[in-house]
Amino acid sequence: MSERRELTEEEAARKAWMSLLAKAPAARLAALWAEAGREAGFTWLRAPEVGGVMVRGRAGGTGAAFNLGEMSVTRCSLKTEAGAVGHAMVQGRDRKKAEIAALVDAGMQGADAPRLRAKLLDPLEAEMTAARAARATRADQTKVDFFTMVRGED
Repeated sequence: MSERRELTEEEAARKAWMSLLAKAPAARLAALWAEAGREAGFTWLRAPEVGGVMVRGRAGGTGAAFNLGEMSVTRCSLKTEAGAVGHAMVQGRDRKKAEIAALVDAGMQGADAPRLRAKLLDPLEAEMTAARAARATRADQTKVDFFTMVRGED
């Protein structure tokens, strides 16, 4: 079994924005992309294609891994006119979302990265964090605390 190497800071940052783009709601990603006004010219290295991946799970999060089932994904790769290469793999069959995610990935590797982060990634991250917190609050409202009272009998 091979050992896992530590990610560099640059690799960790790219992993984070790729994860954010993959999880983002397609409509919101498209709206933010349109607001950012970034219609970049590009050529396809791999046009968006739909496929499947096996999803694995673990009982209780720690048990032996098992195959849970398959999930549809769309992946693509492109090269911008500036020469940056962008990749994307998103859940589902949304080719346009995969294209936008790949364009953002390519843009984040160049001089436009701070602008893309401010106009696109930061708002997405804030919205997704707020949605997660709202879900957790709703779940906490259904939480039941059980306790045992000690009876006076031995």
